[in-house]
Amino acid sequence: MPRLAISVPLVLIAFTFILCAAAKDEPVAELKARFENGRPEDRPELGIQIAQHQLRDADKLYLEGKADEAGAAVDDIVTYSEKARDAALETKKRLKNVEIDVRKMADKLRDIKRNLAYEDQPPVEQAIRRLEDVRTTLLKAMFAKDNKR
Repeated sequence: MPRLAISVPLVLIAFTFILCAAAKDEPVAELKARFENGRPEDRPELGIQIAQHQLRDADKLYLEGKADEAGAAVDDIVTYSEKARDAALETKKRLKNVEIDVRKMADKLRDIKRNLAYEDQPPVEQAIRRLEDVRTTLLKAMFAKDNKR
């Protein structure tokens, strides 16, 4: 009986972790639908989740030598980072979190770029520049003189 008492909570904990992991790895199409239909205050986080998912996919696709498919994922990274920025600016929520996440994605893209063939680097470099523009806009909004009292 004591063995059963210990194993039931462990099974419940394991099940909870599995559910959390499954929820975190939603397909991109579902995340995109949730983004389009979501509340404005939920959009910054959803946009970043989509961009991060596409970053993982782009990295994997570049490693597999599928540069065209990876390029499409890189475009999604930029698009949804910009949408997350716009939603954060609109709601004035999660500005700092979006900026931090975009910085990390730009850093990861720099790492990816270093391992690419020369002809595959320009789209990634352009994406990095656009992510830096997203960061600059967010930083300006966070540190604008109007915010200081």
